[in-house]
Amino acid sequence: MPAFDELMTLRDAPRPAADEVAITGSDPLFASPFRIGETLADALAARAVAANDLWELRTGRRQKIAVSVRAAAATALGGEDMTLIRAEDGEYRPAPLSPAVEHMVALTQPWPTADGRWFLPHFNLPHLERRVLDVLGCEATPSSVEAAVAKWKADDLEDAIAAVGACGGVVHPPEEWLAHPHGVYLASRPVVEITKIADSAPSPLPEGGASPLSDVRVLDLTRILAGPTAALSLAEHGANVLMVTAPHLPQVAPFVRDTSHGKRSTYLDYSTVDDSARLRSLASTADVFVEGYRPGRMSAHGFGPEDLAALRPGIVYVSVNCFGSGGPFGMRAGWDQVAQAVTGACVIQGGDRPQLTPVYLCDFLTGFLGSYGAMLALARRAREGGSYHVQVSLCQSSMLLQRQGLLTDYADAPGRLSSEEFERYAVSDEGTIYGDLKSLGPVIRMSETPSRWAGTTPQLGSSRPEW
Repeated sequence: MPAFDELMTLRDAPRPAADEVAITGSDPLFASPFRIGETLADALAARAVAANDLWELRTGRRQKIAVSVRAAAATALGGEDMTLIRAEDGEYRPAPLSPAVEHMVALTQPWPTADGRWFLPHFNLPHLERRVLDVLGCEATPSSVEAAVAKWKADDLEDAIAAVGACGGVVHPPEEWLAHPHGVYLASRPVVEITKIADSAPSPLPEGGASPLSDVRVLDLTRILAGPTAALSLAEHGANVLMVTAPHLPQVAPFVRDTSHGKRSTYLDYSTVDDSARLRSLASTADVFVEGYRPGRMSAHGFGPEDLAALRPGIVYVSVNCFGSGGPFGMRAGWDQVAQAVTGACVIQGGDRPQLTPVYLCDFLTGFLGSYGAMLALARRAREGGSYHVQVSLCQSSMLLQRQGLLTDYADAPGRLSSEEFERYAVSDEGTIYGDLKSLGPVIRMSETPSRWAGTTPQLGSSRPEW
């Protein structure tokens, strides 16, 4: 089933009219057998339909929607090619690669194990890297990691890394994953899970507004791509998004830059009494709460779905993680690369020597799906009331991608948009803390309410903790 059709089955509404959505173009943009652009375009089109549902609730009207497959594919590049920075000579050039990201990429690869299999250890963020290195007993170099992984059986290493709260995964062929207990669990669940967790009176959208999500308040407690992309997606449709982080939390600067458009940012440490109280006050008047922490972390601090449903009846609580809503790996943390490894994507991409896809496909697809689920839940809240828990995961996104079938001719894929294509979607943002930026902007086209970013890309912690 095409991804768009699968996602439409999750709506509590008739399928949109045949002329409402136009998806144009085709893969490949990247050297990959996966239908990356087509799957992302389907997810973006579904997201736009959900925004259209909210617009119809506000105005009684629906809009025309257009999505380009090539532009959709380019969203998964992140800042590597799709963010330009003005140089001293006035010319815009690609943002330089982050040394931290280059280091992570060099180490976070599939490595052969002692039992003839493959394992991908993950090395993002210093404290998590340290845990992996301590298990492996090696240095932070590719040759040292490769030699250390080669001493382990794949399943034993996966368990050892999970036991210390680090991240990694056995590389499975896709058919092996679908027979794995966790793969079986995920295959039994919808790709976007929307669960009504409490009753409350219907909550109509605020009156007026120039966009589907005008005056909808979103708290964004996420870091590093998938979660921030979900909140960014809501900002593109007019939501008031406040990012919440703390000064001591590690970040990856290019990822912050590229997922903060249209948001404000504040510092609150929810582990302290005063900041926890302030966050609860903000949540008491929020419409959407997006979190991407390790499963169970928010509940341990009193900010779980049921906690916020009691505090703010009608809340839409969005959880973004690696392994989904339950199952044997449900409490494990992970990243895009881990999801690709365990679900079979690395085997499909690389064959006998597994490889990662050329882009952070799972991250961006999961972010788009999270915002889609949030808007579906907001529509249900407006019609029938209730508080909702929306759950999306990197593994589910990888499995959705694989259900779209494979390409056979992709060797000559360009790997990026042409300069003309880029300029068609480019958004300039001058005077940011990162310099003068020109970025690939929102790629959804809607006839009445174009997707857009409001304001200037913020510095972390630059706003007061208030709406």
